[in-house]
Amino acid sequence: MSLNLEQARFNMVEQQVRTWEVLDPRVLDVLRDVPREDFVPSRYRKLAFADLRIPLGHGQVMMKPLEEGRMLQALGLQEGQRVLEIGTGSGFTAACLSALGGDVVTVDIHADLSESAASRLQRLGFDGVRCDSADVLGDYRPDAPFDVVVLTASAATIPARLKEWVKPGGRLFGVHGHGPAMEAICLHQLGPDRWHVDSLFETDLPRLIGAEDKIQFEF
Repeated sequence: MSLNLEQARFNMVEQQVRTWEVLDPRVLDVLRDVPREDFVPSRYRKLAFADLRIPLGHGQVMMKPLEEGRMLQALGLQEGQRVLEIGTGSGFTAACLSALGGDVVTVDIHADLSESAASRLQRLGFDGVRCDSADVLGDYRPDAPFDVVVLTASAATIPARLKEWVKPGGRLFGVHGHGPAMEAICLHQLGPDRWHVDSLFETDLPRLIGAEDKIQFEF
């Protein structure tokens, strides 16, 4: 394996992720172990460990490594917990959630992204991840509830139906607000319609398909 590749991986974890207050050793280990370079489009392979959001097609992106680290740390995933990820993308986040012990279902509205991610995950040994292609704001009905729901896209407000898929005591990661200063949050389910909100970081992610902002007309 390339020494330069391993140095870039080390720098990503130590100089980006750790310095952004991601100190959970399990999360840091996963970001070292899951081969991020195998999840980025081939033309961006040299940028796999850069502090960038990498384009995936269909207007979708991979989050920055430090954003992924902060998200994984906030979720506090435990061995055997059920996870629903919305927005499969490259499959990298699903791989990390699986490596942390999650029983992962990941869904993407774009069938080609879902299929390529499924092939990649299987090839790399993440056999426990199930990839679905569906519209979560349409007819999709997952086998809820889940311990963790992860939304790797944004919405002006977190769609209510996603909250319904979280079991009592569970967590939901999402990004809400309007660009360029959206807020990534982790919601902790405290009871019926009761949530504790942790503000994690500022970001700017593409909208969840179907949750795009409506154009306002003035007359």
